[in-house]
Amino acid sequence: MKLYTHFFLFFLIATTLLFAGGIKENAEKEIKTIFGDNVVVELHKLALSPPSKKKVEIQAKQRFFKDYLYAWKILRTDSLVSYAVLDNVYGKAMPITFLVILDSDGKITAARVIKYRESYGGSVGNINWLKQFIGKDDQSSYQIGKDVDAISGATISVNALTRGIKKITCLFAFIQEKLNK
Repeated sequence: MKLYTHFFLFFLIATTLLFAGGIKENAEKEIKTIFGDNVVVELHKLALSPPSKKKVEIQAKQRFFKDYLYAWKILRTDSLVSYAVLDNVYGKAMPITFLVILDSDGKITAARVIKYRESYGGSVGNINWLKQFIGKDDQSSYQIGKDVDAISGATISVNALTRGIKKITCLFAFIQEKLNK
């Protein structure tokens, strides 16, 4: 009986890992959901230069989670459609992985939470809440309660994600330069 139990658990874990996909794959699926299957996505790992990183951290009042970001150029018939950037911010105790999609002028066209790991505050992943960031750029105000809706029970997540999204818009010129080399 124990052998069957171990085999079943192994099968269950292997199947879950096989079909679950990784964070980057989930981000690419989200990009395809937004733009359709007829786009080409080019993934790039961008090392953040210390001066750019420091400047943006001061502007957004939030540190970067890592010294690099994953970013995509989104192309349709060899023409640039958009950029997408994947980043993490700390929630209360765990990271929140999110995707920001920007047009060629650095304005947000979509934002999505790719992985939410906390037990509370997951409503920041609601697409209707995330829609309020559409059209914002590095010059926009991100004041919670005025420009960004607060969510009861998700104060830490709202603050973290809002600053994280702002951080990406502040870094847009750097991202655009690196992806268009």
